[in-house]
Amino acid sequence: MSDTSARVADSTGNWVDTLAPQWARPYLRLSRFDRPIGSWLLLMPCLWSAALASGMAHDVHRLPLVIVLFFIGAFVMRGAGCTWNDITDRDLDDKVERTRSRPLPSGQVTTKQALAFMVAQALIGLVVLLQFNRFAIATGIASLLIVAIYPFMKRITWWPQIVLGLAFSWGALMGFAVTFGRIDITALVLYAGAICWVIGYDTIYAHQDAEDDALIGIKSTARLFGAHTHQALILFYGLAVMLIGIAMASGDASWPAWIGLAAFAVHLGWQIMRLRIDDPELCKRLFYSNKHAGALLFAGLLTDAVMRAA
Repeated sequence: MSDTSARVADSTGNWVDTLAPQWARPYLRLSRFDRPIGSWLLLMPCLWSAALASGMAHDVHRLPLVIVLFFIGAFVMRGAGCTWNDITDRDLDDKVERTRSRPLPSGQVTTKQALAFMVAQALIGLVVLLQFNRFAIATGIASLLIVAIYPFMKRITWWPQIVLGLAFSWGALMGFAVTFGRIDITALVLYAGAICWVIGYDTIYAHQDAEDDALIGIKSTARLFGAHTHQALILFYGLAVMLIGIAMASGDASWPAWIGLAAFAVHLGWQIMRLRIDDPELCKRLFYSNKHAGALLFAGLLTDAVMRAA
């Protein structure tokens, strides 16, 4: 087995490299705790739906607890999902410059160790899920099918970002399942908007690997859109703003939520204007900035929920 202290090429100088015990570093890297941006992006639709549903219910007394549980769940389940993704992609990752130093292709952990770690993370996620009602538990478990098939999609379709969107936007349904014990049209429209957002930001992310992906035959919307990426982002980011706005209108959201949506829209527009698809470092920074875009929308929805419950 190779040196567990060896760093991952696309994530250096972080707390895992400098502070974590050496034995834990490969596992923390498997779950991406060295770069938690994906966990934040997974969490955002959860927060949006929890806040919007609480506002519709005119009741925020459980919202702090729900937010804490969603936070824990997002981080451990994103970790489990990334571990599964690395298990299925270990041979492909070895062929890509940015990913060949990850724990599995570099030999820092074995496949059996990674599987055991994935199960441990999933069990923590299950404990979190069991704090909710039966409908929410069933809704959360249903997402696992999408998570399981996602890593294989880039081998067979130019649109793996849609499947990622289905998985990463699932939280848009969970807030309603937890609050009301059902999923209504407002939740479904919010879910559709979140999917469009994910397609947009992950297209930006995928441009980092477009050249390597072309060499090994991996498909993505980045390769599909190519020079037309800006136009595609206008479409998908525009749909995201429109659909989220429809969900907010359906949920009778008030002015703070609309200010949040406006700020979200401005941020997405700024990303499109700044993007240069031939600059991997810029693509990475713009992708990361979606955490702030999602937080702006959440701030508006949360303020709206608190005001409506007063």
